[in-house]
Amino acid sequence: MRVIDFHLHLFSRTYFETLAALSPLPGSVEERLAELERRVGIEIPARELESHVQRWLASMDAHGVEQAAAFASVAEEIPVLARVRELSGGRMTPFALVNPRAPGCPEKVDGLLGPKGFAGVLLFPAMHHYELDSAECEALFEVLDRHRALAFVHCGELVVKLRDLLGIARTADAKFADPLRLVALANRFPNARFVIPHFGGGRFQETLEAGAQCSNILVDTSSSNSWMTAQGLSLKNVFARALEVFGATRIVFGTDSTTFPKGWQRARFDDQQRALVEIGLSEEDLNAIFCENARELLVRVV
Repeated sequence: MRVIDFHLHLFSRTYFETLAALSPLPGSVEERLAELERRVGIEIPARELESHVQRWLASMDAHGVEQAAAFASVAEEIPVLARVRELSGGRMTPFALVNPRAPGCPEKVDGLLGPKGFAGVLLFPAMHHYELDSAECEALFEVLDRHRALAFVHCGELVVKLRDLLGIARTADAKFADPLRLVALANRFPNARFVIPHFGGGRFQETLEAGAQCSNILVDTSSSNSWMTAQGLSLKNVFARALEVFGATRIVFGTDSTTFPKGWQRARFDDQQRALVEIGLSEEDLNAIFCENARELLVRVV
């Protein structure tokens, strides 16, 4: 099966250093990272970017992954991801985490979507405390609409494990993470595409309601989706309901892979493929979810 992973975090050295600098833990940035590596077992990448990109590409090759949407997970990582696109020969398409409230955000995104080859943005309204359909966000969505670009909008639960491990206080406010806030935006900006990751991250019903109203709202399948247990749902249950509302053409596969030594999360692909086969999904629809939907989304950005 041809595979495009539409949700991957590169987690470069810059990302780790940026968060370590915010940590209240004792020691320098380097000492905090060394302790994190020792305590948790993740591998902190070297400063030299090319070897890190090649390691990701090797992990993708080992599992037959053609391409990935790769996120800059902090603003400081955006220039890194621009370079990653070049180093990967275009196999890793960058997306930038941005805060619409930051000065000059629309202009910055306008530049990224052109010459630097970014396909869209990653938004964390719960982290940055803004209403998606507020006036302060409108200029950003005008840019995305003009470029026919994508916005990954994180809804529902928001826990950044690395921030917890570094002792950084949680500030996310779930009141800003309602998928239904996307309905007005999707109607107002029909050329943009809005992707809700993790099946809504615990706000599954609201995600279904939003998707039922707007054809330019999609859902991605990424992460462990641990929220399902609390709601008494299985992966098969969730896929079946999502298919009823979104159809196979508005669901995109992702893993939420982040760090080494794990690398690309093969088990998440296997679990999702198994669930969809057990549902009885056709080969054509499987190919749409695991590859072709993502490909079409990426080529439409101008």
